[in-house]
Amino acid sequence: MATRKKKNVVELSRSHFEPYEPAKDEEYMSKGQLEHFKQILLNWRQELMEEVDRTVHHMKDESVNLPDAADRATQEEEFSLELRTRDRERKLIRKINQALDSIEKEEYGWCEACGIEIGIRRLEARPTATLCIDCKTLQEIKEKQWGT
Repeated sequence: MATRKKKNVVELSRSHFEPYEPAKDEEYMSKGQLEHFKQILLNWRQELMEEVDRTVHHMKDESVNLPDAADRATQEEEFSLELRTRDRERKLIRKINQALDSIEKEEYGWCEACGIEIGIRRLEARPTATLCIDCKTLQEIKEKQWGT
């Protein structure tokens, strides 16, 4: 009986990609790796932009002057929630653009604090990461202790 190798597919939002498997002696952040992350980031940004467009159309379609005060309040709350979500996505798009810029400069994948490799798996989990796991952990501890 033949067995089929199951492909490990990762879901980032709605984008699916196969985890990058570096060659045995492949240098960290090679052209292939940079292209892999560039595609992940471009797909993610495209999804977010499509979501923004859907929100704009939805808000235009739903912006009806409702006679009932409770219905208007519900509609306003829904719009407020959507706008907060879009604001978070706008900030994420900015981070994605910064990551794409660092790919173009071939600076992507290196910790901004200490200069070591962030790591392929960490970047696949969080493609906009700019800190290695140790520096990020230290940053979170400082934020928790001093509220900065």
